[in-house]
Amino acid sequence: MKQLLQDMKTGKTQVVDIPVPQVGEKAALVRTAASLVSAGTERMLVEFAKQGLIGKAQSRPDLVQQVLNKAKREGLLSTLDAARNKLDQPLTLGYSSAGTIVETGSNLSGFRAGDRVACGGGGYAVHAEFANIPQNLLVRIPDAVDFEQAAFATIGAVAMQGFRLADVQVGANVAVIGLGLLGLLATGIASAAGCRVLGIDLDPERVVLAEKLGAVNAVTRDQAVEAAAALSSGKGVDAVLICADTKSNDPVELAGEIARDKAKIVAVGAVGLQVPRKPYYEKELDLVVSRSYGPGRYDTDFEEKGQDYPIGYVRWTETRNMEAFLNLLAQDKLDVAPLITHRIPIEEGERAYELITGDEPYLGVLLTYEEQPLPSDNRIPNKLAPTVRVKPGDILALGVLGAGNYALSTFLPVIKKSGLVAPVGIISASGVSAHHAAQRFGFGFASSDPTAVIEDPAINLIAILTRHNLHTQQILSAFKAGKHVYCEKPLAINPQQLAEISDVLQNEAHPLLMLGFNRRFAPLAEHLKAFVDQRQEPLFAHYRINANQLPPEHWLIDPEIGGGRIVGEGCHFIDFLTFLIGENPIEVSAQGLPDNGKYSEDNVVLRFSYPDGSLGVISYLANGDRAFLKEYLEVFTGGRVAVLHDWRKLEMISKGRRTVKRHLLQQDKGHFNAWRAFLQAVQSKNAPPIPYEQALGVTQASFAAVDALRSGKKTTIELPKTIKAE
Repeated sequence: MKQLLQDMKTGKTQVVDIPVPQVGEKAALVRTAASLVSAGTERMLVEFAKQGLIGKAQSRPDLVQQVLNKAKREGLLSTLDAARNKLDQPLTLGYSSAGTIVETGSNLSGFRAGDRVACGGGGYAVHAEFANIPQNLLVRIPDAVDFEQAAFATIGAVAMQGFRLADVQVGANVAVIGLGLLGLLATGIASAAGCRVLGIDLDPERVVLAEKLGAVNAVTRDQAVEAAAALSSGKGVDAVLICADTKSNDPVELAGEIARDKAKIVAVGAVGLQVPRKPYYEKELDLVVSRSYGPGRYDTDFEEKGQDYPIGYVRWTETRNMEAFLNLLAQDKLDVAPLITHRIPIEEGERAYELITGDEPYLGVLLTYEEQPLPSDNRIPNKLAPTVRVKPGDILALGVLGAGNYALSTFLPVIKKSGLVAPVGIISASGVSAHHAAQRFGFGFASSDPTAVIEDPAINLIAILTRHNLHTQQILSAFKAGKHVYCEKPLAINPQQLAEISDVLQNEAHPLLMLGFNRRFAPLAEHLKAFVDQRQEPLFAHYRINANQLPPEHWLIDPEIGGGRIVGEGCHFIDFLTFLIGENPIEVSAQGLPDNGKYSEDNVVLRFSYPDGSLGVISYLANGDRAFLKEYLEVFTGGRVAVLHDWRKLEMISKGRRTVKRHLLQQDKGHFNAWRAFLQAVQSKNAPPIPYEQALGVTQASFAAVDALRSGKKTTIELPKTIKAE
C-alpha cells in the first residue's frame, strides 16, 4: 500500500510502498478514502525535519543536553550511533481520516466490515491506503456525510473540545482569534451552538470565510478591539478561543483586552503564553489550555485498549466529540466544503507538504485515495537487497519479528556487522518500521504478518524482538515450524506463559533457544567471571541500576504487555548475578520505596540467596538522574574485589594489586558476542549458550521478586528441572 512518510534526517517527504498493517485485537483495518492534512501540526514536523543538525539542536536544546549526558556515560561512539539511529527512523504523518472498515479485530465491538467510519489519532489515522484504527478512535459516519467531510472529524473534535472548555451558553458572545482551519471550524461550531461569534485574523480572505461559517462579524486584527466592544455593547466578550498558530504573544494580549470581567480564555492553537498580568489580574480572567480532541487523548487505556469512560462521569470524550462534530455536518448546521482548497491524490502526496510549507494560499488540503483491494501477499520485496538464493537448511537464513527502537539501534546493526546470516524477512505490526529496516539492513522483504517469516521454508532462524507479551507464543510457533530462536528477554511475563514454555523445553524435542541476556557475553563480563571463579568461598555482589523514570503510559510498565520493570528489564540483572555465581537463586526478599502515584514498582532493593551461600543484591532505582551512570556492580569474595563501571571500566583488586580493563569510546554490553555464540551453537549443534535451567530459573526469580515486593515476605524460588541439551 502507499503511505506518506517523513524522513527526519533529510527532511524529505515521500510516498512509499509499505506492507498493510496488522489489525489489532480491539481495532479495525480501514481502507482510507480521504485524509486531511493538518496545516499546523504537520507543517511544524516537516519544517523541523528540514532543518540541519544545528537547526534541530537550536530548536530542542533539552535533547542536546541529553545527548551530551549520554556521551559522558556511554562513550562518544555509542552516543553518535544512537543519535544517527533516532534521526534515521521515518515519521508517519496524518491524524484525521475517513474510510471503510475491511477487517475487524477479534475483540472489536460495535463495528463490522463495510461500516463507513471517521478515524483519529496520530500514528493511527495516517496518510495511507489502509490504517489500523483502535476502537475508541473510530466513529461511524452518518449517511448524509461523505468521506471528504468526515475526514475533518478529528480536527473538528479539537475545535469542539476548545469550545466546550469555554463553558458558554446560547446567546454568549465568543471571539475566535486566528481563522485558519481550526479557527474556522471553531467559528462554525460556536455559531451552531447559538453563540454570537466574532472572527479575528490577519488575512482578509479568511475574515470573509468566517462570515460564511456563521460569524456575526469578522474583522482583521486592527479592528478587533472596536468590533469586540460593538458586539458586546462595551462589556467585553464572554469567551475567547485562541486558534492562532504563532509564537507571538499578541493573541494572548488581545484576548485579555477584549474579554469581559471573569471571562474564559481558551488556548486551542499553539501560541505564545506569556500572560500580561494587568488585564488578566484586573478582570480575574480564566485561561485554559485545551488538550487536543478531548478526554481520553494521551490515555493508552482509552486509545489503545478501548476502555471507555462512563458517560455519566465524562460526557464528552474525544470519541464523542468526533461524533458530535459529524452530527453537525449531517444536520447541515456546519459546512466544511468552503474550507477545501486542494485535493491531491496520495500518489502525489509530497505535493501537499510542498504546499503547506510554501507561499501558495491554502486551507483544507485533502489527500484522496482510489479504492484498492487488500493485497493477497502482504510482503513488500526490497529491490535494493542483494539477491540471495536460499534453500531450506542450506545456510543460516534469518527472519526477524519486531523492528522497534531496540531492533534498529542495537540488534540489527549487530546482525549486519556479524555478516554470518542471510537476512530474508522482517516484520512489524505497522509495516512502516519493517520496511525501513529492510531497506537499511538488506532484508529481502518486509511484512506486518508474523506468519510470513515463521512459515517461510527458507528461513531457519528467528529473532524475536517484539513486545514482551508476544514472546512465549512466538517462540512456540517458531519451534512448531522448526526454527531456531534468539529471543530478546524476557522468556515470559507471567507464570502461565512460563509453564507453557517450560513444558516444551523439558519434555519435547525442539530447535535451539537462546535468550538475549547479552551482558554475560560482554568482554568485561568474561574478565570478571574469570576473576571471581578463582574464589573458594561464597561471594557478595551488589548491582545498582540507575534506571530512570518512565512515563506512566510506557508499554514496559503495563503488566499485560511489558510485564513491569522487574520482570521486563530487571531479569537482565538477575541473570548476570546468576551467571557470576553459576547457580540459580533459591530465595528472594524485597523492599521498595513508596510509588506515591509517580513510580511503578521500580525503586526497589532485591536480595537473592544462592545454594552455595552467596548473596546478590540488586538496587533498581527510577528516581535518579540521567546524567549519572546507569549500571554499577561491586563484587567481594575471598580477598578479592571487582568493580564494574557501566560497561566501560572494570577494576579487579587482589593481594594489593589493581588490574583495570577499559572501553574508552563506547560501551560493549555483549550483544555481538551473544549473537555469535547463538550462531555457533546452531551450526555446531552444541548445547544452548545459556543453559535452559538458568533461562527458566531467572524468569521464575523475576516473578518471585515481584511477589516478595508485594507481600513483604521472603519468597522461595522454585527451581526448574535439569534439562538435557538436544
